Amino acid sequence: MTELRGIGVGRGIAVGPVLRMPDPLPDPPTTQSTLGPDAEKERVTHALAATADDIRGRAAKAGGKAGEVLEAQALMLDDPMLKTDVDARIDTGATAERAVHEAFGVFRDMLAGMGEYMAARVADLDDLSRRAVARLSGVAAPGIPQSDTPFVLVARDLAPADTALLDPALVLAIVTSDGGKTSHTAILAGEKGLPAVVGTAGALEIAEGATVIVDAGAGLVDVDPTADAVAAAEQKVADRAARVHVTGPGALADGTAIPLLANLGSSDGVAAAVAAGAEGVGLFRTEFLFLDSSTAPTVEAQKEAYSAVLAGFPGKKVVVRALDAGADKPLSFLNDAPEENPALGLRGIRSLRASEHILRDQLTALAQADAETDAEVWVMAPMVATVDETRYFTALAHELGLKTAGVMIEVPAAALLADRILAVTDFASIGTNDLTQYTMAADRMLGSVSGFQDPWHPAVLRLVDEIGAAGTALGTPVGVCGEAAADPKLAVVLVGLGVTSLSMSAPAIADVRDELARWTPTGARDAARLALAAEDAAGARTAVEVLTPA
Repeated sequence: MTELRGIGVGRGIAVGPVLRMPDPLPDPPTTQSTLGPDAEKERVTHALAATADDIRGRAAKAGGKAGEVLEAQALMLDDPMLKTDVDARIDTGATAERAVHEAFGVFRDMLAGMGEYMAARVADLDDLSRRAVARLSGVAAPGIPQSDTPFVLVARDLAPADTALLDPALVLAIVTSDGGKTSHTAILAGEKGLPAVVGTAGALEIAEGATVIVDAGAGLVDVDPTADAVAAAEQKVADRAARVHVTGPGALADGTAIPLLANLGSSDGVAAAVAAGAEGVGLFRTEFLFLDSSTAPTVEAQKEAYSAVLAGFPGKKVVVRALDAGADKPLSFLNDAPEENPALGLRGIRSLRASEHILRDQLTALAQADAETDAEVWVMAPMVATVDETRYFTALAHELGLKTAGVMIEVPAAALLADRILAVTDFASIGTNDLTQYTMAADRMLGSVSGFQDPWHPAVLRLVDEIGAAGTALGTPVGVCGEAAADPKLAVVLVGLGVTSLSMSAPAIADVRDELARWTPTGARDAARLALAAEDAAGARTAVEVLTPA
């Protein structure tokens, strides 16, 4: 047995035979064009448009986060700078195939030198280039291998267009030699609930058909395991499958309720969340209604979209986040003015307050949807930093007919003033992604500082502790809807810090439910105390692992 180590995605385990992704098409030859510049440019125009249409078709089929990623990919193919570069190369005599290949190569090299996060997008560009060149050459682009039986997919990396349409009934797990925790392979595998180990040294040396054990929780791939190791892994798979299908409410070992909710970006994820046993929705992102529009959607259009989500959770809580625009999500009708540092600019509640008519329309639409459905609607403001912003939003939501209004705490200032903020609102939800970004002064989109973007860091946990303590003292609910809630061990720590509910992607619910059930309230508080006492994120993790109940 050979053991390979990489970066695990999720906590699943899989056992099965390996199928390899086909090798990419060879680079186009450097021969001169015989068709002439005009004909070659026309070929490129058609090829890029057809490739973009194919990607958008896959986006529509995939839906959810995968659909968003693919839509962003399609926009790359529409980039006028790319077309200008391709045309310039054709003017020197290059064929359409070669010009596209070289132009994408320039973009590729730029991203590769911009840190981990942007470098993780290189695979996306490579895939787009191969698809466009394949279309120009009249051949099929390499894709997921076909099989009638389940398999473990091994590849250098996977493009979103392939990952988004993977069939979990056939693909048991993913192993890649490239990629990291911010690659789209990792992100989309996590959304699908597929075990994955990415950035695995030696992955491409695994023989086709070899049996492997993929342990995402440990970040390990065992090649040609012994019969005993296979039997033990298969038992773990069976045990986990049994737990995954247990869809009771989240609770600690003594029965203390910790509701487990789902994060949703549109109505597309409702069925999966219900099937996973979500007890409601802890974060409904409403941006999907606005991002592709040049004007704000009407009250009626918003009401219909909100109702589609609310109808899936009769009698259950659905926490709706008001439009969170700005930073990486600028809107032409709201806040598209250039800013030196948009993450610290006019975003979240700031932009909504500056364009109050948009906020009023959204809250009005949500109140109408609430009146026509049976869900328990809560609404919250994004990126609140002050008591004044909290009081403003809470009062406006109540004025427009929404009974329960709260705020997202994503800014250290709000965490430090949690006792005063929670005193003037109905609830708080902690967005750990942004809270970590702002606490550690590390842009969450910048790969060069991705090592700082870790919610286990004691500085972040200390702020969560402030919020949890305020919520406990005031009797105000405090949830977490950032990625931290999907980490089972960290979920225990968050509960120990006073968090009363957790919201995450649907595939993570089963593992978090199972972990919480092993801990008493005292044990959770002990875990939180040890994590707070650590010097860094790694130390906090280790301390909690040591304390984990048998």
